[in-house]
Amino acid sequence: MTSFQAFRIHDDENGYRGGIEQIQTDTLTPGEVLVKVAWSSVNYKDALAGTGKGRILRSYPLNGGVDLAGVVVTSEDPAFREGDKVLCTGCGLSETLDGGYAEYARLPSRWAIPLPRQLSLRAAMQLGTAGFTAALALLRMEENRQRPDMGPIAITGASGGVGMLAIDIFSAAGYQVHAISGKTGHAAQLRTLGAAEVLDRSALAPAAKPLERAQYGGALDNVGGPALAALLPRIVPYGNLAICGNAGGIKVETTVLPWILRGVSVLGIASAGTARDIRDRVWERLAGAWKPRHLDTITTAVVGLEQLPEVFEKMLAGESFGRTLVRVGGEDSL
Repeated sequence: MTSFQAFRIHDDENGYRGGIEQIQTDTLTPGEVLVKVAWSSVNYKDALAGTGKGRILRSYPLNGGVDLAGVVVTSEDPAFREGDKVLCTGCGLSETLDGGYAEYARLPSRWAIPLPRQLSLRAAMQLGTAGFTAALALLRMEENRQRPDMGPIAITGASGGVGMLAIDIFSAAGYQVHAISGKTGHAAQLRTLGAAEVLDRSALAPAAKPLERAQYGGALDNVGGPALAALLPRIVPYGNLAICGNAGGIKVETTVLPWILRGVSVLGIASAGTARDIRDRVWERLAGAWKPRHLDTITTAVVGLEQLPEVFEKMLAGESFGRTLVRVGGEDSL
């Protein structure tokens, strides 16, 4: 039994709260693999969970953090040995299982992903749920016959973690990317990542007609709401619109015409519950042909557990840019 620090979230008679606590390994939620956590990251979902502004956790108390990468300490599954490096994103972390904002975590072995040889623990969390989501979107779009010659890919919320990684990943895969953001002051950085064009979000004005001029071969929408409604009538015939976020709202007012006249497909990207075999394929690509070329540029902050509340508030206020990496027990050399 080991005592360690964790960012732990409660909801009880004393209210909803999260903060640093000292806990012991025997209090962790069950799992066959005990991991000493090196790195985690901050996602929008983490900010919602850590502040209580979104009801993410399904039981309490739990350690926050939907991502983690670290080293196996003990394992009841012979597939993992002491010293193995592993990662996990989603899979119930910070929902039903203790998450990565802690010096130790237990993982069900079916969700522990062996760290690809081409990635460090740090790089795995520079990617994290954000990179996994972007790559999962591209995988699903290509499985549904998306091709670069169909036209540019629009990426909304382009200055966020998913958006920036998606620019890098999609452009590396041969697609022309049009980045759409409310923070066009970062246009130069987005072009460095591979965006051919950077457009203010006002470019997605509400569609005047049920079908607008088809200008995008496909899209990855991180925003939802009016932005999604504006994108849909602008997708070319048989293009794909992948949806992975709702920062702009959960309701969409549109028509059926893009579906029944252009054959546009809308693909839901639910990264947290992705099946294991698909996870393996996504991480294989992220460590190989789709590995982003600008991870250090996209990583705009490195913080410790004690700084998480400040990061959460900034993210929910729309003031964040890029990816925030959380150093739990890791060093840059890992």
